[in-house]
Order: sequence, then C-alpha cells, then structure tokens
Amino acid sequence: MLNRTALEALTRRPLPFLASAWPWRGAAYLVASAVPGVAAGLTAVAAAGGTLVNPAVGVVAGLAALALAAVLVAPFERLRLRLVDAAPVPRPPDRRRREAGLAVMTLLALWWIDLVMLSFTIGGPLVLALSPVLQPALAPIVGVLSTVAGVLLLPVAAYTITAWAGARGAMARAILAPAQSELSEVLRSRARLVDAFELERRRIERDLHDGAQQRLVSLSVSLGIAGLDLPPDSEAARLVRQAHGEAKQALAELRELIRGVHSQVLTDRGLAAAVQDVAGRSAVPVDVAVDLSGRLPAPVEVTAYYVVSEALANLAKHSGATRGSVTGRVERGTLVVEVRDDGAGGADPARGTGLTGLADRLAVVEGKLSLSSPPGGPTRLRAEIPC
Repeated sequence: MLNRTALEALTRRPLPFLASAWPWRGAAYLVASAVPGVAAGLTAVAAAGGTLVNPAVGVVAGLAALALAAVLVAPFERLRLRLVDAAPVPRPPDRRRREAGLAVMTLLALWWIDLVMLSFTIGGPLVLALSPVLQPALAPIVGVLSTVAGVLLLPVAAYTITAWAGARGAMARAILAPAQSELSEVLRSRARLVDAFELERRRIERDLHDGAQQRLVSLSVSLGIAGLDLPPDSEAARLVRQAHGEAKQALAELRELIRGVHSQVLTDRGLAAAVQDVAGRSAVPVDVAVDLSGRLPAPVEVTAYYVVSEALANLAKHSGATRGSVTGRVERGTLVVEVRDDGAGGADPARGTGLTGLADRLAVVEGKLSLSSPPGGPTRLRAEIPC
C-alpha cells in the first residue's frame, strides 16, 4: 500500500512500518527544527544587542530580526513538509500570510518542542541500552535488563517520532492550505478535466463529421449510381443493392454515434432544441417542455444536456416506463431540469445506472442532483445548475 503521509504509514503492520523509511523521515523532519532554532537564536541575539543600546532599539531590532527570520523560515517549512507529507500543498491566495504565521509559530515555540520531543524519545532508550557503559558500577543483571529494555523501547520510539512528526506535518498543512482551499483546487482541477474532455469530444465529432461521414455519403451515392447502371435482375445488381443498404445503415449508425459524442444541435441551436432532439430519438415517448428565454453559458448547457441524455437512457433501459417527460426553466438564476417517468421506480445509484456520474458532473458546475424513485414509481430526477 502506498502511504503519502507519516500518519498513514502508522496504519501499516509493525514490521513493514519499522522497515520503511518513515521513522527516519520523521526523525529528519524533527531534526530539521534546528534550522529555525538557529534563526530564533539569532533573533534573540539581535534583540538583546539592541536592548544594550536602548530598550526601544531592542524591541525594533528584535521585531526586524523576527520578520527577516520568518521570511527565510517560511519556504523552509513548506520544503521540509515533504518529509512527512508527500501530497502537493495547494497555494491559496493568502499563502504569504499563512506561511508567515507558521514561520512565527515555529520560531517562537515549535522548534524547541520538536527537539525536546526527539531528544527524550531517542535519549531514553539509548541511555537504558548503554547503561552498562555509562554506569560501570551497575550490577551485571541490572545492566543486562536495562540494555534489553532500551532495545525493546527503540521500536516504540520509532512510532512516537513518526506520530509526532506526522501530527506536526498535518498541523503545518492545515495552516498552509486549509481543507477548503484543497477542495477548491480539486474542484478547479475537475472542471479543467471536464472542459478538456468536452473539447476532445467536439474534436472527435468534427473529425467524424468531416471525415468518415463524408466518405460514407460519397460511397453510398456511388453505390446508388452504380446500381442504376446494372441490369435489375443481375447478381451484380443484387450485390450492389446489398452494399448500398449496408452503407446507408453504417451512415445512420455513424450519425447516431456522432450525436452521442457531441450534439451539434446543442452547439448551433441551444439546450431546448437539443433536448427536443434527444427526446425525439428515445425509445419511450417523452414530452418536452423546456422554457428558456435565450442561450445559457456553455458549461451549463452541456451539463444539462448530459443529465437529460443519461436520464432518458436510464428511462429506456431500466424503468419499464411507457411515457416520460422533461421540463426545464430558469428560477432565480438557477436552471432547473426535471426528468419524470411512470416506470417501476426503485432507481439506486449503487446499481451503476450512471446516477453517481451525473452527480459528479453537476458538482463541477456547483450543481445539485436530487432523486425520488420509490418502489412502484414514479421516478423524478431533478438537477439544479447555477447560471
């Protein structure tokens, strides 16, 4: 199992954990606190030197030295965090203020707490293990027992060091990038992926439309013309008619594939026309009432179309419905789309009907999905998308 933080590594079995690099990385993280410790010492020296001249000068000198030390320690704190937390740290808009706050906390208190923790955690077992050397006057049995106890405590020290270093790393991450900023970064990343995916879909649709579809149209026309030049009852005419029919069927299937990849109707005429188009191709009769005063932002239209397409596909495959309906309207700056059917109900996202994918797609545009599908029906799916 791949562990990205020291705290995650603590959940491993004892032997794999002790054989891993995490205890050493935790110790290195704590030892690195000596760097801000030196900076804190120089700050204290500057303040003390200024105080010898004048108390006011001492205060100014101390604050100036603290500010300079914070500027130098801040990037160091972000850098050494990688020892106990391999996940990238987002950079929120106020990251300078957050880095400065963490640096000041480290300079004033955290550095010496880390070093004291490390010293006692390692020093205790080492002193016990080396008791016969450090205290030759000890009775042999006491020396042996002390050495055994010290050796047995070393694995405990590895856990203690890793736990403290992991907790310090988690605190540093919380200060540098709170959970909300990480969530925002995840949402932005997901939005970028969706945009890239949509651009790729459009490129594929364009290539199919301008390439393969045009060649099939040309082939179908050529076969039709060739059939007119052959005797109607000949074997060659029968084969050409068969090939012509296959070409037309392939062309129809390709057009259906192109509509599934990306709706040109959506791009050219908007959401209302695209919903009418996809409903018209549904195996189940679907009533459409989409009342929009104009075009909506492209991400909103694409997401709403995706929701309707997936919902109608589920309606045809799983619901057993005899009729469905799609409504759409804008209410107080929010596009509300509802898909209803008179089927058997019992829709469950856990059964892989695409509902989880719909919710994820809506989350990218800060939309919401709600579902009402009691056993016996009817089913109502409602999507709300800010626009």
